[in-house]
Amino acid sequence: MIRITGLRTRFVVLALLVFAFLSFFLLGPYQVNPGHLSRTGQAGQQQSQSLLTGHAIAPKLANATVKAELGRAAWKVLHTTFARFPEKPTAEEKEALRSYVHLFQRLYPCGDCAEHFGQVLAKYPPQVSSRTAAAMWGCFVHNIVNKRLRKPEFDCKDIGDAYDCGCGDEEPKASGKGTAA
Repeated sequence: MIRITGLRTRFVVLALLVFAFLSFFLLGPYQVNPGHLSRTGQAGQQQSQSLLTGHAIAPKLANATVKAELGRAAWKVLHTTFARFPEKPTAEEKEALRSYVHLFQRLYPCGDCAEHFGQVLAKYPPQVSSRTAAAMWGCFVHNIVNKRLRKPEFDCKDIGDAYDCGCGDEEPKASGKGTAA
């Protein structure tokens, strides 16, 4: 289990968790249809698509220390979310995770980081068919970001061990070995 130390880091993690829950409510009363999120009517469908794929909302974050702390906390939230995702999600759960990842990108507090991650999402959309698929996709895109930042890449087969949520044995962890994550 990873211990969160420092007041600033605790605040960032808390802010990201609050953001995670509130982001689902930003979409309003949507109906889930296989493959996309839509309101009734074509105008509503275009509106909801722009909510998910528009440009980053936040301005540039200049403080490198805060940016690094935010990045570590954000990856912790994302990887833990993927590790807790159902192995056999419903269509609604798949759409919720897909929407969450896109909203997370749009609302991320570092505008530059959000724009770069938006480019990654455009090329590699979230994989939400199962916990394992989500966890492996999360590791894959994390490595794309690491490569861009000239950081070492992570061996994705160890992703479940690296981002243990501390939840006990409630559910199996993500694994690159084809087992339930």
